[in-house]
This record gives sequence, structure tokens and C-alpha cells, in this order.
Amino acid sequence: MEPEDEQSGEPERRPAPSGLSLFEPREQSEDGQGEPGDGPAGRPDEAPEPPSRRRRTRRVLLWTVAALLALVLGAGGALWWTAEHYASSVPRIPDAFPTVPDSAQPKPVPDSGLNLLLVGLDARSDTPTTGTAAKAPAWQAGAARSDTMMLLHLSEDRRSATLVSLPRDTWVPVPGHGEAKLNAAYSWGGPALMTETVQNLTGIRVDHLAVIDWNGFRALTDAVGGVDITVPRTIEGVGEARAWEAGTHHMDGATALLYVRERYGLPGGDLDRTKRQQNFLRALMLKVMDSGTLGSPARLGGLLGTVGEVVSVDDRLSNTDLFQLAWSLRSLRPDGVRFLNAPFGGFATRGEQSVVLLADRPAERLWEAIRNDRTEQYFQERGAGDTLGADVD
Repeated sequence: MEPEDEQSGEPERRPAPSGLSLFEPREQSEDGQGEPGDGPAGRPDEAPEPPSRRRRTRRVLLWTVAALLALVLGAGGALWWTAEHYASSVPRIPDAFPTVPDSAQPKPVPDSGLNLLLVGLDARSDTPTTGTAAKAPAWQAGAARSDTMMLLHLSEDRRSATLVSLPRDTWVPVPGHGEAKLNAAYSWGGPALMTETVQNLTGIRVDHLAVIDWNGFRALTDAVGGVDITVPRTIEGVGEARAWEAGTHHMDGATALLYVRERYGLPGGDLDRTKRQQNFLRALMLKVMDSGTLGSPARLGGLLGTVGEVVSVDDRLSNTDLFQLAWSLRSLRPDGVRFLNAPFGGFATRGEQSVVLLADRPAERLWEAIRNDRTEQYFQERGAGDTLGADVD
């Protein structure tokens, strides 16, 4: 029985509970009605939350979400600005790839990593031809030959890299010009003819191209503060070749340039010179990795800015592509990088020219491994081959 009102005799009516929580709905009884006298969520004797507190709670939540979104979007915007700002400073080379139909070029293999052709120019001039400091074009017919050519393969997972030097005196067919030394291709037809010649030689599709001249090489070395190179034994000077004392040398740009260009004082001539070039790149790579640059977007942007001052790349490499490529190398470790010469088949003469011949079958096995991103398997099965050792003359 419900209690009666003393004045009217009518049953007393209790007011319906109000102020239900925004986050906890009122618990219902079996007939769909809340139990009389229950507070929020059907809990007896619990006071309802005031409307002012609910509004404050919602405002706090909204501001928290807004702050998190601002942080995420701000970080993404800063990263995008870094990529655009620094990557856009790297000059692009137009028409760097062969104009022959795709059917006449090696077919790209899906999910097989990335292949880059690295070219060092001997412009025989003090006028820069690459990077933002360039005062002359990277290529003019007959004005410069490629002094250094390296094919760099990055595995699909970016945990290993293989860098193969192609001796400049390698005797090859140059499209439209017959047989000649490999470095003549750049002189005759610039980046496009050089790329086509390397693709025909290796059967590997080149994805991107980077070019630096000796002026840029010297400036890049100075920009990173020089590198430390260990000469394992004393090398006496021969003719114009510099003598080197055994020990570790801290080399600035001018000294490093003497080191990587010399061949006449070395027993293997141009083949030993390519090993010196690889040795320098290894020292430079170790310095960049030890500094933590590849794992920091800000430092990586600064590195791209430095590279852009001296290096030019193909115009298929967008700003985003360039930054993402550099960022993808953050998991690469020194022991995952191998340096080697293309398989050597002997010295020979063609007319009055001294040339280098490749060993056809061993070379084809290496090219096939690179094409299909199986370099790790290749080295496991065939050993180190002509990979760069710890001691380089």
C-alpha cells in the first residue's frame, strides 16, 4: 500500500528521477521501468550527476581529442614540410632514361628491391656541373666522361644492399656506337645512353640515377667533416701518384679526392682504384650511420640538403620518393652492405686501348641475383667473391 497524503487522502506520488548520467543509462526492470527510488543506472540512494558537471566532462573530452589531433596532424605536417623543403633542393636531371621502347629494355621484376646507377663525372674542369652549385650542365656532348660507375641494389626489405663497381675501362657494346669503353657512353649520350648501356650489359632495369662530379665529391666530404681512412701498409709514390704512410688518415675533400682518383701507384690499377672508391663510401656510410642521421627525420632532412648541394638525380624521383627512400634505409646496418667489383675476366687490348673484360658466366649469375633480389642467397652459395675486404691499399 502506498502512504496517503494527510491533507487529501490521495496516495503520495514520488517525483521521477532526473539527471541520468550521459555515460551510464538507467537500469531497467523486467517491465521496462526503473525501480522506484533508484538513482542513475538503477543504483539505489546514488545522487544524479549535475548537468553542469556533465557539460564540463564533455568539454574536457572534446579538448583532449582536439589536442591529440593537433599533435598528430602537426607532426605529419612538419614531416611533409621537411620532405618537401630539403628534397626539393636536390636538382633533377631531365631525360635521364633510355628513349627506346619498354619492350627493348629489361623487364622490371615486381617486389625485387630498387636499383640505382651512381655515376661520378670527370669534367676536367673546376666548374661544378652537379648539385645546386652547378654552373654548367651535367652533360654536354664530349665534355665529360663518367669516371666512376656503380650499380647499387637495395633489397625489398631495405635490410641489405649490394654495391657493384663497373670499371670505367670495361669493354662493352654502346648502342649506336659499336664497342667501346664503358665510360665513353656518358660522353656520347649523357645519362640516357649510360643507363641504356648498363641495362644492356647487366639485364637489370635501372630505377633511378644519381650523378656527382669531382667538385661535388670534394665539397660533400668537407660538408660531413671529412672521413677517416686506414691505409694498411705504406705505399710509395710512383710518378705523380702520392705516397701514403701506413695508418689512419683523416681526409678532407682535397685529400680524399687524391685517394679515390689514384690508380697508377696501385698494383691492380683501375680495379684497385674502384676498391678505394668503395672504401671511401664505406667510411662515409659508417659516419652517417653512427651519427643516427638515418633514424631522425630532422637530421635526415639536413643530410638531403647537403647532398642536394652537390648531387643531381633523375626527375622521376619526386620529393616524397626521395625522402621516403632515405628514410627506408634507417634499418640498414653496416654488416648488411656488400661492396664488390663486377666479376673480372682479364685485361686485354682493343686496337691501341687497354681494356677490362668481364667474366661472362660469373657476371651473369651476379646480375641474375640482383634482378631477382636474391643477393643474400648468391653470397651464401658462392662465397665472398671479389667483395671489399678490411684492408684496402
